[in-house]
Amino acid sequence: MKKLFLLFFVLGCLWNVNSIAQSSDNGDGTFTNPVLWADVPDPDVIRVGDDYYMVSTTMHLMPGAPIMHSKDLVNWEIINYLYDRLDDKPSYGLIDGTVYGRGQWATSLKYHNGKFYAYFSPNDTPFRGYVYTADNPAGEWKLLSRTPHFHDASLFFDDDGRVYVFYGTGQLRELKPDLTDVQPGGVDMKIFERDKDENGLLEGSRVIKHNGKYYLIMISWPVGGNRRQVCYRADRITGPYEKRVILEDALGGFPYVAQGTIVDDGNGKWYGVIFQDRGGVGRVLTVMPCRWVDGWPMLGDADGHVPEVMEKPVQGYESDGLVVSDDFSGNVLKLNWQWNHNPIDSCWSLTERAGYLRLKTGRVVDNIFLAPNTLTQRMEGPQCSAVVSLDVSSMKDGDVAGFSAFNGDAGILAISNNGGKKYLDMKTEVVSLSDEKKEVTGIDRKVAEKVMLKSDVIYLRIDGDFRLNKDIASFYYSYDNKEWTKIGNDFKMIFDYRRFFMGTKFAIFNYATKNTGGYVDVDFFNYERVR
Repeated sequence: MKKLFLLFFVLGCLWNVNSIAQSSDNGDGTFTNPVLWADVPDPDVIRVGDDYYMVSTTMHLMPGAPIMHSKDLVNWEIINYLYDRLDDKPSYGLIDGTVYGRGQWATSLKYHNGKFYAYFSPNDTPFRGYVYTADNPAGEWKLLSRTPHFHDASLFFDDDGRVYVFYGTGQLRELKPDLTDVQPGGVDMKIFERDKDENGLLEGSRVIKHNGKYYLIMISWPVGGNRRQVCYRADRITGPYEKRVILEDALGGFPYVAQGTIVDDGNGKWYGVIFQDRGGVGRVLTVMPCRWVDGWPMLGDADGHVPEVMEKPVQGYESDGLVVSDDFSGNVLKLNWQWNHNPIDSCWSLTERAGYLRLKTGRVVDNIFLAPNTLTQRMEGPQCSAVVSLDVSSMKDGDVAGFSAFNGDAGILAISNNGGKKYLDMKTEVVSLSDEKKEVTGIDRKVAEKVMLKSDVIYLRIDGDFRLNKDIASFYYSYDNKEWTKIGNDFKMIFDYRRFFMGTKFAIFNYATKNTGGYVDVDFFNYERVR
């Protein structure tokens, strides 16, 4: 049975290596939705010349607010982040609480007069927004100002030089032209009221101006219905606005596709870039036609459906994708990596042992959810697999290190040093968080299987299956990276907006439960997406 599984896995990986990067590019001029079967929520996309740039939500992960680049809206790569860390309060560093599910949300990305601008406001105290700017999106982003809090906001630069922010459920506020604050005596109004048949907030504001009209694209929740994309249109920025539903569709057996933006190719064609909820993997990215019908940006094909397969907007481009392997031979971490909360910079190194990532324990904690310097990358659908190689010879008594399918419900391969003896557990940990400070209030632990290690060099593997009705992670270990032994149980990965509000991540970790000073060395992280 093991040999059959290994044959399947190897063949799958070889097939994937010969595919176009790690994207959903089919290599024949077409692509398959979702273009990014990974957690890319709240996208905002702009075109500058022949280049597309996108920003997405990463909340409590650092660095945060990834800036992604594409030439074709299909093949994307991370080129930068808005910031390395946030420091509004200690909980960004896992002290006196956490910011799971908070932090950076729904960033707005704009290009104006030769400069790039980005705005976001964490849904958390002190409820102040961030405005960043850059001359080059791959270069340095500078903090321009801290503004009042605007929920799910969209910056907008009008033709007359005035600057606005659309936010909340139809709120409009004018900013100073230099974006340093709100404009005293400027526009401050509600431009529409939600319909009586809609629940709660309308969210995800994205604004464009087309043929002299203002278009505000948002999501709404009709009573008894599914999330949908709506558009408000007006001849003047202050209204009056009229409304139309522009997308109400699902894809691939998964639920509704809604929240995102529209963008053109510079040659008259328009596209919708909209995310879809897909369970444990998170909120994935789709691309679809945008058809202008009677002055409305109608999304999907002629029947209003999101195409499963369609022609690439631009031909001839590839990328490395959002999730990549790493042998840690460079002087800096690859941009695809994000820390869980602010890292302790003195507790990791790429130089103390050449060709390895050293993770040192920096704080005594009793669970992975409070562990500093947990390093993550996204998991991807439909299936994926990753292997890490660990040298655990320098772990101290009480240290816990390993590899996880990490979320509020986490499946974990945990190596522990207990009195000089090292054990490998496959376990699950489910965290409970307080509502106000997101403090860890409880951990439900279950150990499925425990084995004693035979070597200080160990290979750990996690396979993820995000096909419809799956969301399963499976766990393996090896002493030679050839013969693999399955350990524990298959684990059901869960998306829970009340806690992490993100898709499941691969996570490499090391923490102390007794005394700091121990470390592990990570030789490599090898990743494959199995299409």
